[in-house]
Amino acid sequence: MAYWLMKSEPETFGIEHLKARGTALWDGVRNYQARNFLRQMAVGDEALFYHSNTKVPGIVGQMTISRAGYPDPTQFDPHHKYYDPKSTLDNPRWTGVDVKFGEIWSKQLPLEQLRLMPELESLALVRRGNRLSLMPVSPAEWQAIMKKHQSL
Repeated sequence: MAYWLMKSEPETFGIEHLKARGTALWDGVRNYQARNFLRQMAVGDEALFYHSNTKVPGIVGQMTISRAGYPDPTQFDPHHKYYDPKSTLDNPRWTGVDVKFGEIWSKQLPLEQLRLMPELESLALVRRGNRLSLMPVSPAEWQAIMKKHQSL
């Protein structure tokens, strides 16, 4: 099993949206490095749900990968904002995964607090200039985040 952190803007698709649906396609990733991470995800992997581009960004809950990578259908829809005319059914460029709601944390773990944790100094999220929408989390980083979450 692997661990991940996945970012989304709460107005576009927040953890409350996922809770209401139960399971949803994580789509619209249009960065090659992030796409490659999506391709590595496996059923049963755990992920942190991170609200980005908000007044106080941070981790707001957890989810599980419920379907491994498959072609993101939005790339083929010419009326969708994530349409990619260079993608074809025979050679899709973009990947999505299905995620299953886990829980909403009673207290958010803000980026400001994550940056203060020495155990997370290697986590891409806390490094300045890193804008990836999803990233791997090491088992040690996951444990540190869970411990901090439980102490809130």
